[in-house]
Amino acid sequence: YMGHDVIGDVHLGDWGLQMGLNIVELQSRKPDLPYFDPDFTGSYPDVSPVSIADLEDMYPQASKKEKQDPDFGEAARQATVELQDGRPGYLALWKHFRQVSIDALKENYAALNVHFDLWLGESDTQDRISGLVERLKQEEYAYESQGAIVVDVATPEDTHPIPPLMLIKSDGAVLYGTTDLATLDQREADYHPDLVLYVVDNRQQDHFHQVFTAAHKTGVTPKSTTLEHNGFGTMNGKDGKPFKTRAGGIMKLKDLIDMVTDNAMSRIEEIESIREYNEEEKKNIARIVGVAALKYADLMNHRIKDYVFDLDRFSSFEGRTGPYLLYTAVRIKSILRRAKDQGFRLGAIVSADSDIERDVGLKLSEFPAVLDIAFESRAPNHLCEYAFQLATVYNRFYHGHHILTEKDETIRASWLTLSSVTLRMLDQVLDLLGIDIPDRM
Repeated sequence: YMGHDVIGDVHLGDWGLQMGLNIVELQSRKPDLPYFDPDFTGSYPDVSPVSIADLEDMYPQASKKEKQDPDFGEAARQATVELQDGRPGYLALWKHFRQVSIDALKENYAALNVHFDLWLGESDTQDRISGLVERLKQEEYAYESQGAIVVDVATPEDTHPIPPLMLIKSDGAVLYGTTDLATLDQREADYHPDLVLYVVDNRQQDHFHQVFTAAHKTGVTPKSTTLEHNGFGTMNGKDGKPFKTRAGGIMKLKDLIDMVTDNAMSRIEEIESIREYNEEEKKNIARIVGVAALKYADLMNHRIKDYVFDLDRFSSFEGRTGPYLLYTAVRIKSILRRAKDQGFRLGAIVSADSDIERDVGLKLSEFPAVLDIAFESRAPNHLCEYAFQLATVYNRFYHGHHILTEKDETIRASWLTLSSVTLRMLDQVLDLLGIDIPDRM
């Protein structure tokens, strides 16, 4: 929208210790699978031995075991090394894990109307890592320290001690820093980007400082290319702790989407005009309203801040919520439809005869400045606040002016045009936030 060529990459974490943990955990559950037999020479099954539900159960259990059982942790680390070294059975399992995960991710992202151009991951850098590390050693950027290969990244500007970036562990395994550096190497070769944005949890700030410093220091990324970590906070429950299910488990994205959709359905069924709609249309409206509630609740806060997710408050059709904005937009759509049915035309906007009418026009004129601020600060909360203010000032205008019953044709046409421009602006801002507007509610 701002005129830049943008490439979105989901960047999967598909090659580290988490894979070794899943491999060892699955072996403990199903030891007779052919993937674990080092002497197996046949074809591995095409159908995955695990579902996404299995993976969601396996990984937390495996992570818990790693902390409690040193032998299990060592087995997982060894499995990770063997996977990265190309052990056939582990590679076959890894492909299953990866595809099952991607299928589930695509389903969840599609429900949120989120799409990526690239579905690459850590594993896609594997053929670059050995050559990259060897080059950095030859150029004396990388060196051995206690059996590991590292790059010094500390700078005089650091406000606290920054340890070296570890490329290769003493056991031969690669880490996130290695694959992140190799990914930047690959992106430079493929795209020569001017700017690379990483939208990742705030807690990874030091990690990206290490990677970005190493990339610029070693020439993997030209110093002219800007590398940015756009960190974000956590979504917490009313107790101030990370949002969880009622049973105390981790809240999965699919469950959260289902929860906000169900809540939206219960709310829209309270609207008398919607009761006459067929079930399919009700479900579609509930999906749009639910996703709007979820997205707006997340984006209305500055991205670096933690926030409390209050389902009832964020699903309300009043206040700073996604449903309130949708209700306003649908209200305008209804006005314009009824105007068309009555043969009313839009016309030139005449001089405002009330303060609130002028306020709507002034608010519309603020959009370019708000957009620039949101873009430069990488902070969509500015767009959220603007949309709320525009909806609020328009609703004040609507309640104070009887648009469709205005007798003066010139004034009525002016008000209809003002309404139409407001709708287009709301539609544009909500589209930038990834929020759809239903035709009616």
